[in-house]
Amino acid sequence: MKRNTWQREAVRTALTTSEGFVSAQVLHSHLRDQGSPIGLATVYRALSSLESEGEADTLQQDGESLYRACTPGTHHHHLICRTCGKTVEISADPVESWAQKVAAENGFTQAEHVVDVFGTCAECSAALAEPGRVV
Repeated sequence: MKRNTWQREAVRTALTTSEGFVSAQVLHSHLRDQGSPIGLATVYRALSSLESEGEADTLQQDGESLYRACTPGTHHHHLICRTCGKTVEISADPVESWAQKVAAENGFTQAEHVVDVFGTCAECSAALAEPGRVV
């Protein structure tokens, strides 16, 4: 377990209060806007540490790592809105059995996986359906 510094705690708090997945740059900008002197490299290190300890989820989008606070110690997957970034944690149960079955059918052992499902949330879908509305 890493030492809990004020910088790490500031990143953890900022990540917890963010909606959906965010980049290190966006998180850094948010912290700086609040008057924090924290550096961008420190934000990256803190996010990497939080991810490795299971306190943050990460995904790659357009070549950039995005982060989101998550519940430590629980294996789960995500539904992610392509439009607004809204993220919902979903149960791992159906995916687990499918992943293990496919791995075994192909002779793989010790299979691991990451599943993120992208779509458009109900609010964004409704907004997109409204004539002249821009999301």
